[in-house]
Amino acid sequence: MKFESKRIFYALFAPLLLIIILWSIHIFQWESHTNWIHLGICPREPQGLIGIITGPFIHGSFKHLFSNTVPLFILGWCLFYFYKDLSYWVLPIIWISTGFITWCIGRESWHVGASGLVYGLSFFLFFSGILRKYIPLMAISLLVAFLYGSIVFNMLPVSELIYNDISWEGHLSGGVTGLLTAVVFRNSGPQKPEELPEEDDEEEEEEITNN
Repeated sequence: MKFESKRIFYALFAPLLLIIILWSIHIFQWESHTNWIHLGICPREPQGLIGIITGPFIHGSFKHLFSNTVPLFILGWCLFYFYKDLSYWVLPIIWISTGFITWCIGRESWHVGASGLVYGLSFFLFFSGILRKYIPLMAISLLVAFLYGSIVFNMLPVSELIYNDISWEGHLSGGVTGLLTAVVFRNSGPQKPEELPEEDDEEEEEEITNN
């Protein structure tokens, strides 16, 4: 797999910018002793609709924020590097759709954090590589499965019995959105190169032999 240096740095820009914004917001809250949880998603309440856009920017603690920072950076870079022509469509679609589904199915509580986005990106990258059957992209699918395969448990309602402060609804919404987005865009963006027909290969061999 050949990597281009300019493309690598270009792909770093959006994930780094997002992470800087997330940390800046949380540090400001911490230093000003304010709580912006009301900017999260409050399911089925009109005032909670704003959280579809703003919810991923708000985190309950530094631990919560840090747990999302590393996967956002890795998955965001993979999205903007390997799917650069689709990234500016995929990211907003996953962001908004994940928030809206969470607003529809979530418990009566404030849902905040970028973990739904993490799930959406991981599922998109995993299923996109599988659906395209292109070895470099399938390698990314395997990498995502290796790094984040264990997160599937946190998409299930049973996870609430162990971690009652996580939004499994947000995780599930992200996973479903990522899968559906991968299916919708399966024929767009990078594709498996077309193989030459065997007959053409045989004709080329004959021409070489005759020469």
